[in-house]
Amino acid sequence: MGAIWYNILMKFRTVILLSLLTVLFLWIGEALGGRSGLIMAIIFAGAFNFLSYWYSDKIVLSLYRAKELSPEEAPEIHRIVEELAASAGIPKPKVYIVPQQAPNAFATGRSPSHAAVAMTEGILQALDLRELRGVLSHELSHIKNRDTLVQTIAATLGAAITFLARMAYFSRFFGFGGDDDANPLELLVLLILAPIAALLIQMAISRSREYLADETGAKISRDPMALASALEKLHYFSQRIPMRGTPATSHLFIVAPRFSASSLANLFATHPPVEKRIERLRRLAGEIT
Repeated sequence: MGAIWYNILMKFRTVILLSLLTVLFLWIGEALGGRSGLIMAIIFAGAFNFLSYWYSDKIVLSLYRAKELSPEEAPEIHRIVEELAASAGIPKPKVYIVPQQAPNAFATGRSPSHAAVAMTEGILQALDLRELRGVLSHELSHIKNRDTLVQTIAATLGAAITFLARMAYFSRFFGFGGDDDANPLELLVLLILAPIAALLIQMAISRSREYLADETGAKISRDPMALASALEKLHYFSQRIPMRGTPATSHLFIVAPRFSASSLANLFATHPPVEKRIERLRRLAGEIT
């Protein structure tokens, strides 16, 4: 019963947090064009949420130029994914490769029957097959726990808020939007605090789900230490090899990527500390074995 109430609480909190992202989106729309901007933002938010449900996975995969990986190209990886999907009780997701050297991975899709896992070229070089199996078990757990839809919508909303905040800033700064003259403080809030607020909301959505995916993944693979070893390596490499992309998608990845030295995402942790995740996995390994 405790687990059931926990899941209900997580779903309720997620709805509230996604609603806050939408409200933030509408506020920026009002700042961009006054009352007419607010109306347009309401229409756009409705259309955006609809499109996000159906196409957010394609948007994220396209953003990272992910290419679908066929069984002929990577038979071992497909074998592992098929085995883990069967263990998790979900359909086998599509497998994608991201042409980047930063070792990382993410899952996306609106449901277990419309899902995909994506890995960078770098992760295939950094991890052995046992560690990669641990990573894939974590990503399939996100699919099984239906985290992927929420995380991907939050990523696309966050990216849109960042883009819209910049538009609103320059529009108000040059006097093209709003009912009043540009207020320097409001401009500062639009340009800096709105994207930060979006990141903070994404953090709240992401952090508890990572712990759950670690635990579920360890039970699916029955090898918690494989994931622990992978997390240790990925954390090391993520501090040294930057990822090309947008900070709004940071929470999608198995470990927080470093986008650039000056990125706002580097100032806020979208993931729990890797050390704590590894410690929990070690405890879980003692329970499973």
